[in-house]
Amino acid sequence: MLSISDLTYSIEGRPLFEAASANIPTGHKIGLVGRNGTGKTTLFRLIRGELALEGGSISLPSRARIGGVAQEVPSSATSLIDTVLEADTERASLMAEAETATDPTRIATIQTRLADIDAWSAEGRASAILKGLGFDAEAQLRPCSDFSGGWRMRVALAGVLFAQPDLLLLDEPTNYLDLEGALWLESYLAKYPHTILIISHDRGLLNRAVDHILHLEDRKLTLYSGGYDRFARTRAEQRAVLAAEASKVAAQRAHMQKFVDRFRAQATKAKQAQSRLKMLEKLTPITPPSEAARHVFTFPAPEELSPPILRLEGVSVGYGGAPVLRNLNLRIDQDDRIALLGRNGEGKSTLSKLLAEKLEGQGTITRAAKLRVGYFAQHQVDELELDETPLQHLQRARPDQAPPKLRARLAGFGLMADQADTEVQRLSGGQKARLSLLLATLDAPHMLILDEPTNHLDIESREALVDALTAYSGAVVLVSHDMHLLSLVADRLWLVSGGHVQPYEGDLESYRTFLLAGDPKPARDKAAAKPKRASRDDIATLRSDLRKCEARIAKLEEMRDKLARKLADTTLYEADRTGDLRVWQAKYAEVMEALDRAEAMWMKAQEAVDAAQNG
Repeated sequence: MLSISDLTYSIEGRPLFEAASANIPTGHKIGLVGRNGTGKTTLFRLIRGELALEGGSISLPSRARIGGVAQEVPSSATSLIDTVLEADTERASLMAEAETATDPTRIATIQTRLADIDAWSAEGRASAILKGLGFDAEAQLRPCSDFSGGWRMRVALAGVLFAQPDLLLLDEPTNYLDLEGALWLESYLAKYPHTILIISHDRGLLNRAVDHILHLEDRKLTLYSGGYDRFARTRAEQRAVLAAEASKVAAQRAHMQKFVDRFRAQATKAKQAQSRLKMLEKLTPITPPSEAARHVFTFPAPEELSPPILRLEGVSVGYGGAPVLRNLNLRIDQDDRIALLGRNGEGKSTLSKLLAEKLEGQGTITRAAKLRVGYFAQHQVDELELDETPLQHLQRARPDQAPPKLRARLAGFGLMADQADTEVQRLSGGQKARLSLLLATLDAPHMLILDEPTNHLDIESREALVDALTAYSGAVVLVSHDMHLLSLVADRLWLVSGGHVQPYEGDLESYRTFLLAGDPKPARDKAAAKPKRASRDDIATLRSDLRKCEARIAKLEEMRDKLARKLADTTLYEADRTGDLRVWQAKYAEVMEALDRAEAMWMKAQEAVDAAQNG
């Protein structure tokens, strides 16, 4: 059990926790929620012991392992699969010691512990986790240095999931996942065998992957059973009850105060007035819980254009080499609400950039004469001028407008007076996202393209974004891992896969079911371009992958031989050791299965080398 008792902690004199307490039973899956800036990430750092408590205590069972996602996996030559396997430090240490141990007692202890932690099936588990997060078998053999920071964050997540700590701390893990990866993570966490504490603003994950909500509000912690929707209903009911009680008490106070004011100066009523005054002093006022400040978005309304506002006919687009997307035949009208579905790397962002005129395509692209497009992508948040204020950003974009009008625009996106004059580098991630959204919609666009707009937005802000998009009179093209947002905004679904974009005829729930059941990749174009001859460096890389496969097979064959010798021990087959026999037989079967997978990877690697050499 994770026990938090009378926790007190402040940052720069601002209290985040005051006598906050909560008990998290072992094995529970907890969603930690609260408004941005209330101290959720700070609580994680306190649990990990990175910050010193000012008061109270945080306790865990002895030897309990705490795990979380590292800031980033380093760019190294280690393959993804080996990076994940190394994340379980105990297994890695025992496997290394098993190679050199000579003492029979120590060897037996090592093998027993390896069996206890299911070490023999490790490679299969690591591979399955990486696949769920978007890495196919070939990618798993490539070095970490081949991947961008966002993809390496997925490797870091895979590592901590593989290590299976007793207490898993996850802080907004879906921020660097696509929809498919987020849905897989939901399913995985729902079956995770130990305790989870997860900070998330993803309503779908908080409904499907957790069984309790830990709410941080007014420097206190309160544990609620059920998912987020149940928590929200309970909170609404509590607010209604407290509001009614507060109203009732306020009416009583007003009635008593009126009596006292009227009769305290009259001798005949003085005693009753004094009695009412004492009652008034004892009547404790009830303050209803403060409503979260309504975070708003106000999108300006564009004039109406004749349909279609955009048409693509036989369009291909890429980045100078082979096209990423080809033969696009699409139409967008001003009242469309379109969600782009598909795995990372399939071309959703490429299509978004094409529609936003950030990329040029080959083919016929017909745009309405006065079409204005607003484009928001996460990288734009990172490109804000850190030493300027939001007001200065708007003054540069609208030099002819008076500051009061610009401040009103900022307020329309929830950036009030204090934030308007604060340097961007001191704003929260959500406030930066609001500023970028404001800049994207400044010209009242007829079409708004949003690529992961909810990263860093809290739940209240996401609901406000839904309201704004519902009221917006332009077209919306949306890429998001937030199923809740997609379900409330989108009425058309386009699947980006295999170099093509096609309407998806089902709904989001059927797409979710489809993803969890298999891989939704349509057949590739049969007329694929002939690959160019591999370079010497490419061939060297492929040979390196082949050698890694051969080394992995050798390790697994050594494990197989050790287990075979164990199974040859006649004492295992005695009547009182049938349980042990079944365990070792299961381990042998797991190693054989892993060996089959490794040999299949070796065959692919060998074929790749042959094709490169003979191409």
